[in-house]
Amino acid sequence: MFLFKKVADLQQYLQKVSKEGKTVGFVPTMGALHHGHLSLVNRASSETDCTVVSIFVNPTQFNDKKDLEKYPRTLGTDIEMLSSIQTTVLFVPSVEEIYPKGLDTTLDLNFGQLATVLEGAFRPGHFDGMAQVVHRLLDIVKPDRLFMGQKDFQQLTIVRSMLKQLNHKTALVVCPIIREKDGLAMSSRNRRLTPVYRKKAVLLSQILSKVKSNIDNRRPESMSKMAMKTLTEAGFRPEYFEIVDGITLQPIQHFSDATFIVALTAVWAGDIRLIDNMILKEAQKAVLA
Repeated sequence: MFLFKKVADLQQYLQKVSKEGKTVGFVPTMGALHHGHLSLVNRASSETDCTVVSIFVNPTQFNDKKDLEKYPRTLGTDIEMLSSIQTTVLFVPSVEEIYPKGLDTTLDLNFGQLATVLEGAFRPGHFDGMAQVVHRLLDIVKPDRLFMGQKDFQQLTIVRSMLKQLNHKTALVVCPIIREKDGLAMSSRNRRLTPVYRKKAVLLSQILSKVKSNIDNRRPESMSKMAMKTLTEAGFRPEYFEIVDGITLQPIQHFSDATFIVALTAVWAGDIRLIDNMILKEAQKAVLA
């Protein structure tokens, strides 16, 4: 595995890869890796010739500076994990490399309601920062395929919109959520949960599964209210539990209203914020291809 810290060095290497006619797969991360991240890398290595993984804790997508400061940084362990699988390149840039003085990396795109609902309502500016860094990284790496996980479903929707608006050549590949044995979606934040909340956190996936098993019997609104009540009674502070059209991210009134439906939730478990989602109905598999 090659490790690069400078944009120029990485690009020089990737130019050789391109001249050899090899395809490049890219997995952007913020580090603190777990098996969910590794599943993305494995998928990329199975579908492309050269797998590039980036580790960069992007300051522009944190609307809370304290959250940025607390974000786990485990580079040594991350390197060991990536070295144990088929990672071709690890890119670990500094903030100055990603956002050098004199380079305008802002994006003038309109994501509309995709960016103002759900996470957008509670984390203003988050998706602008996320899109900014993903676009910047794509501009650096120029991959054939971009591999991202379903766990950040709204983020995927924003990235898909960005690629479409820019008529970008990179193909987005969505990979399924990887869960712990008890059902909790793998996340870098899980390691910060207290033992009590870690035990309780399985409730998120349990409620999502319950909603999925009852889509023929209950209305979306009543199931969302049930989920919010259950999460609150369990000691969480839920921000939302929404059942939406998987393309527009707008709430649905009936399960017959859309062919692609997703349930998404965000809760505070003490001072740790967790998100999860589950596809309830999917007739348009091309959307998550």
